[in-house]
Amino acid sequence: MKRRDFLLTGTTIFAGFSIIPSTVLGKTFGHVAPSDKVNLACCGIGNRGKDIIKSLHNTGLCNIVALCDVDMGAKHTLEILEKFPNVPRFQDFREMFDKMGNQFDAITAGVPDFSHFPITMLAMSEGKHVYVEKPMAHTFHEVELMMKAEKKHKVACQMGNQGHSEENYFQFKAWTEAGIIKDITQITAFMNNGRRWHGMKVSDFLSAEPIPETLDWDKWLSTAPFKAFNKGYINGDWRSWFEFGNGALGDWGAHIIDTAHQFLKLGMPTEVDPIFMEGHSPFIFPQASTLLFKFPEREGMPALDLFWYDGFNNQPKLPEFYGEPVRAKDIPPPTSGNINTKRYPGKIIYGKELTFKGGSHSAPLVIIPEDKAKEMALKLPEVPVSPSNHYANFLKACKGEEKCRSSFAVAGPLCQVMALGVLAQRLNTKLVFDKDKKQITSSKVGNELLVGPPPRKGWEQFYKM
Repeated sequence: MKRRDFLLTGTTIFAGFSIIPSTVLGKTFGHVAPSDKVNLACCGIGNRGKDIIKSLHNTGLCNIVALCDVDMGAKHTLEILEKFPNVPRFQDFREMFDKMGNQFDAITAGVPDFSHFPITMLAMSEGKHVYVEKPMAHTFHEVELMMKAEKKHKVACQMGNQGHSEENYFQFKAWTEAGIIKDITQITAFMNNGRRWHGMKVSDFLSAEPIPETLDWDKWLSTAPFKAFNKGYINGDWRSWFEFGNGALGDWGAHIIDTAHQFLKLGMPTEVDPIFMEGHSPFIFPQASTLLFKFPEREGMPALDLFWYDGFNNQPKLPEFYGEPVRAKDIPPPTSGNINTKRYPGKIIYGKELTFKGGSHSAPLVIIPEDKAKEMALKLPEVPVSPSNHYANFLKACKGEEKCRSSFAVAGPLCQVMALGVLAQRLNTKLVFDKDKKQITSSKVGNELLVGPPPRKGWEQFYKM
């Protein structure tokens, strides 16, 4: 039987050989036996991918058994290469699967947004568990296919929005279940730090430059339509371009509106309206934008308007009693520049009785104004402590000990909301969305962009897995 067929039909048996439960082997306190660890293949080993690998490895729950990067040997990959000098290296994830697929249980995808899809689809089709950076994928349709694949192949999948394993997640869940957070009619979310494309002006794609010796440009492009190489596309600068990234919303929305989306059961909006746009471009993200997402009534909860603000000078008007921002302790350092401590991203959640302020990632909610918070203090439920951080949660889910808190079933609809917002920015037009048919009814072009351009020749198979 071919390896792929074996994995597809015998994933449970295969996992039994690769990951032996601790209840079978037993453990020495404070130590996890190598045979009780998840064997992990890592795609993307520089920049954010590097941080993911280190965080997963630091849990003590995995073995790093394969490394893959299209720019292997470039400066930003050296730290991981030096940390794991004897681990096999690849520049093509397909080759890694072909040569080592029976030696690892799970993969990471710490690569540009547009490349998440083919790696994760191949992994899931072969029974591999997946840890993928946010957003899950580049287009609405890709997210849809990934959600279906997770369900079909019954694998553990985690999107990398770390707040889903820290205080914000458990507090929002407990406060919602206790009726503290209820009757929410408006959310204002904002991220006003400078972004890579701020100040950029382009009238076309970038001109051709010599390709670095370490980089396999063709493999970097993966499913995307061909573009001549330019350094303005790589090492995080891909975030600036509609062709490759998902902008400030796709990057930070998953850390700011994630718990509200899940526990307020927002689902899909019926309208996305770009009510303010500065520096609209068909190529790069706007210099600033304000988006209005309209969510209908659902399960006894009132209709809700969610406002998104990005852009350095496009800050929302905050309540007079807002006070200091709520700061998250787990915001990872950006690959370019530092988070401006005076411009912490955040949110205000308006209910009929209470108003809350919050930040991003793990930052907890705070009832405002202060006198109202004091009045509510004795009515607040106890918030459980997280049993595992986001990385340990994923690895334990691979072993069947926990469930992924940010599974594709949970994170997918959130990513689709953000994908609709990106389309509104790209087209600079109001989008009317039929959430039952999952179609944009107000724009033919917009509806076509839910799927996006056809993949390059040779990459079509990932959309059929």
